[in-house]
Amino acid sequence: EGSHVDIGIKILEKFKIEKEVIDAMKSHHGEYPNESIESVLVQVADQISGTRPGARKDTLENYLKRLSSLENIALAFNGVEKAWALQAGREIRIFVKPGEVDDLGAKNLAREIAKKIQEELRYPGEIKVNVIRETRVIEYAK
Repeated sequence: EGSHVDIGIKILEKFKIEKEVIDAMKSHHGEYPNESIESVLVQVADQISGTRPGARKDTLENYLKRLSSLENIALAFNGVEKAWALQAGREIRIFVKPGEVDDLGAKNLAREIAKKIQEELRYPGEIKVNVIRETRVIEYAK
């Protein structure tokens, strides 16, 4: 019984694993102090691993809601045509209407959307806000 850290300590001790390995493992959630650089590295690796979609007991439904929330924040701004959350929500790519948003407006829009995301959503790490203003001209030679 106990937390997975306590159970892990017992298992590692049972198999006579080196103290350094046990110390690194037991401090990965901050329940025990970091006693070496390896323990800090294990803690960081655990945090990085935990940010992967599906790594925690997170349902697909909640994951999709997070992506949808991210896209909906962008779509609420004037001039936004399409928005897609990418990289498991670590990036949002926003396409704007070039007739409504100029280059300076695209830069300001990226800043405003990033601010709105910071205010409304909780997320690990950072989210890249990528605003794309594109004009395509096609002509045919006959």
